[in-house]
Amino acid sequence: MPAGRRRGCRSSLPPFFHPPSLPRCSPGRAGAGSGRDRTLSTLKVYSTSVTGSREIKSQQSEVTRILDGKNIKYELVDISQDNALREEMRAKAGNPKAIPPQIVNGDQYCGDYELFVEAVEQNTLQEFLKLA
Repeated sequence: MPAGRRRGCRSSLPPFFHPPSLPRCSPGRAGAGSGRDRTLSTLKVYSTSVTGSREIKSQQSEVTRILDGKNIKYELVDISQDNALREEMRAKAGNPKAIPPQIVNGDQYCGDYELFVEAVEQNTLQEFLKLA
């Protein structure tokens, strides 16, 4: 593996080259610019690579684009790969019918797409993501 690359990370490629079945790495570093180590909690974005809904695809893309743009490190979890992951997402959301994208930080549920966009518009994204 080349120096500076993490296993499964394709961060040297543009985002549109990321196959949905492979882990996606954001360009951000944990704690970048804050002096605080954020590696204690893991930000997860539950998404799906298999959907017929343009709306869901668009929402997922917007969430990852904003997080990448703000250099916020996250793990993209594809629920289409395993039913257990879908159930995990729904349990953390507290909604048996929750659909992606859903955002979780460690064991704390942050919210869905609508709450994410609201936090971005109100400039409270750090609080929404439980990073502040």
